[in-house]
Amino acid sequence: MSLVGPRPLPVAEQQQIGGAQRRRLSMRPGITGLWQVSGRSDLSFAQWMELDLAYVDNWSLLLDMRLLLKTVPAVLAGRGAK
Repeated sequence: MSLVGPRPLPVAEQQQIGGAQRRRLSMRPGITGLWQVSGRSDLSFAQWMELDLAYVDNWSLLLDMRLLLKTVPAVLAGRGAK
């Protein structure tokens, strides 16, 4: 597991992912990512998968640094946490 990447799924859920969404499995899972700083549980599963695919398609070291910086206020504010 890395610091930034697509959020890992339970094995049973991961096996149900098909089609284009399987691309998210090409990256090492991370503790934080676009989903975590974009609303977490306020987002639908489809939105979560879209954010993970956007991360995979647009990965850069700069993006990882931005996500790490955005994670701290998102966690402290509790945005999207249920």
